[in-house]
Amino acid sequence: MSYTPVAIPDHLPRRLTITLWDFSWYVRTGPGEPFEDLDKAFDEAVERGYNTVRICAMPYLLFGSGLDTTALHLGPLGGAYGQRVRWYDVGAPTVIDARAHLLALFAAAKRHDCYVIVSSWEYQQSSSFAETSDWFDALIAIDPEDRAEAQAVAQADLVAFLSEHDLADRIAFVEVHNEVQVGHLAEGITGTLDDRVVGLRPRLERAVTAFHERQPTVPVTVNYAHVPVGGMRGVPENIDVLVTHPYVYGVLDAFIAEYGLRGTVAAFDENKASEILLPGAPPIASWGPGADFRRRATIISAPEIYVHDNGDAEAIDRWLYRHFSIWEQAMNERLTLWLDVARDWAVVHGVPLVFGEGWIGYTPRDGRFEEGPVGAEFCRRAIDESMRVDAWGTIVCSNAAPQHAMWADVALQQQCNAAFVHMTPIHTA
Repeated sequence: MSYTPVAIPDHLPRRLTITLWDFSWYVRTGPGEPFEDLDKAFDEAVERGYNTVRICAMPYLLFGSGLDTTALHLGPLGGAYGQRVRWYDVGAPTVIDARAHLLALFAAAKRHDCYVIVSSWEYQQSSSFAETSDWFDALIAIDPEDRAEAQAVAQADLVAFLSEHDLADRIAFVEVHNEVQVGHLAEGITGTLDDRVVGLRPRLERAVTAFHERQPTVPVTVNYAHVPVGGMRGVPENIDVLVTHPYVYGVLDAFIAEYGLRGTVAAFDENKASEILLPGAPPIASWGPGADFRRRATIISAPEIYVHDNGDAEAIDRWLYRHFSIWEQAMNERLTLWLDVARDWAVVHGVPLVFGEGWIGYTPRDGRFEEGPVGAEFCRRAIDESMRVDAWGTIVCSNAAPQHAMWADVALQQQCNAAFVHMTPIHTA
């Protein structure tokens, strides 16, 4: 297949310094929440050296579902469920006019000379924060073969909506969906994650074509959890940017396997997990969200949410620190290999390379392994590696965003973003 990628608009930055605002920018808008004041959030982002935010733009909800979103009720998952899980710890219920809120974000981006990567988490967890199941029901009602295309059409309509309000110039590029091989977008495709990448290719190429037909001058792509080194042949040939998420895990993988965090509730060993749980942790069978639809509307496994909610964050950090030395070399090697593979695909296909998330993985909200000295140094290494493969865009860390504790480490973010913008490696030895 011969495809000429859509050119990246000249007005965009030469390097994208990305902070991951995901769905948090609309589910966490209540009093005291990190996105209560969008201008303040952008002020802080610019102070830290960012020029781009990456968001779930809720495209299908706004431009495909037909649902009334003028008073969208959002809030926590129910009780204490998810309250000690990163990205899930919504503080209070809130009501937004969703289209107006989208315009407010893009208007604030324009005021602060920032750009937006327009993505969607709708087939992963966005709808789990809604008060009712209507949004989730609308998504799941679409045949799995057609879900990616429905997302693409909605994204194209979203671009048209922004154009009507003179805000489309803030778009860096569009992603049909986040981490396409992980979640309900890949429903019906079996096998490993890389098998799903290959199996998804026809669906995704149809989706990208549908977007191109409607918005021929806007770069569009999909993105992948990790770098699918065993499935790069499944990446659509008609994308305009290659976006991957190099979460290397390593020691975190070992922790997940040790305590069965990605397995079933039935297989979860509560006696063993007591080593890392807080005293008085409730039985896992009793731990659930406030509404049953939320169990399916989020893709995070029940044992992982349970351990993050009820775990002793310091004990978990200690486990990771104790075992890190065993995994350090492998994690460094995986990072280098994955970025090399991504770079090679991008060069061969003549498209820019972006790392939209990474680097170590999904740790408990109150853990500080990635915010601490080991994790922060890995962020610096990853910035150097991003420069080595000539990435167009990268992140300091997925946790370097207003809804995470790493936001407070202003110096680290300024150091990493300045290094990437000026292409001056942090480690020169």
